[in-house]
Amino acid sequence: MNCLTNLSRSYSALPLRSFKCKASIYPSFVNMKGLVNAIDLRGSCLVKATSSPTPSTNIDDAKKEEKSDVYSTNMTEAMGAVLTYRHELGMNYSFIRPDLIVGSCLQTPADVDKLRSIKVKTVYCLQQDSDLEYFSVDINAIREYATTFDDIQHLRAEIRDFDATDLRLRLPAVVSKLYKAVNQNGGVTYVHCTAGLGRAPATALAYMFWVQGYKLNDALSLLLSKRKCFPNVDAIKSATADILTGLKTKSVTLTWNGDNCSSVELAGLDVGWGQRIPLKYEEKNGSWILHRDLLEGRYEYKYIVDGEWMTNKYESLTPVNKDGHVNNYIQVVGNDPESVDLWTRLGDDDFDLTDSERETIKRVLDEYPDDE
Repeated sequence: MNCLTNLSRSYSALPLRSFKCKASIYPSFVNMKGLVNAIDLRGSCLVKATSSPTPSTNIDDAKKEEKSDVYSTNMTEAMGAVLTYRHELGMNYSFIRPDLIVGSCLQTPADVDKLRSIKVKTVYCLQQDSDLEYFSVDINAIREYATTFDDIQHLRAEIRDFDATDLRLRLPAVVSKLYKAVNQNGGVTYVHCTAGLGRAPATALAYMFWVQGYKLNDALSLLLSKRKCFPNVDAIKSATADILTGLKTKSVTLTWNGDNCSSVELAGLDVGWGQRIPLKYEEKNGSWILHRDLLEGRYEYKYIVDGEWMTNKYESLTPVNKDGHVNNYIQVVGNDPESVDLWTRLGDDDFDLTDSERETIKRVLDEYPDDE
């Protein structure tokens, strides 16, 4: 088997488009500053703080709420699921296992004390500097405060928000760092991104799958039973294949037939739902064409024809999802028998790693160089 030794980070994210969010879904979580209605708080603790509002406080709160609204709409569009994050309510988290917590970002040094009070030994931040700047989080103050204690460690490993490809490429390095920290520190580990709804759940899920011995679907069921979130399972499957068989690409062609439109774009695929790839019109065929080199894996996508989102009935279609949507999809697999076998197995509902594959993954995680 070929082990993954180097991951490219050359993919760039395009600006997200804003749009009106259809609905709000609040996750089940521990809320450290305010109480959100209609959420399941079983197995969680809640601390509610009150204060006397002042005019300046009201203005600051309004700005925070506006930032949360913008972030939530961008997150919903980019991730393909209706998700809501309220930064102004403070840090929130969910115990996935007694030793593993997934949550939102620390906002002040005082949050370090809150995590120490529940025996957290490792805080693992997956945010980029731009994420922290957006919500005015002083990460240096938080990290410096954490160093004043000998019973907690603060670590960082950046993953680009709303970017499934970057998540896929970064997961081996990110989980390697988590694996080593847990082995060193023991105790409870707190994994967080900004909202704790995408990157952090995906990292925790990959860790449970690769290291803790769970079948992927069993780990996913446990995660979703504890926290309403949206981990990218396809990215985890793809990263698994990358480790075991190496990074492999294949050229694909996607086509929209018809000359009665002025523009055709594509969303999803390897750029996410918040970005669009233009197709090129070929007059001789009367078709709009996209040629693209893709890493092996499964990709969902949709065409945008003169601004209208559409599926192509001549290309593979997904079943109707929980939101009532149908997408096109493509499974990219090379001709290598090892890759074909692994991707076939990855498609099974009851997929599990073999003992040999699990040992290979752990060895790769052990040997992965630290990126900080």
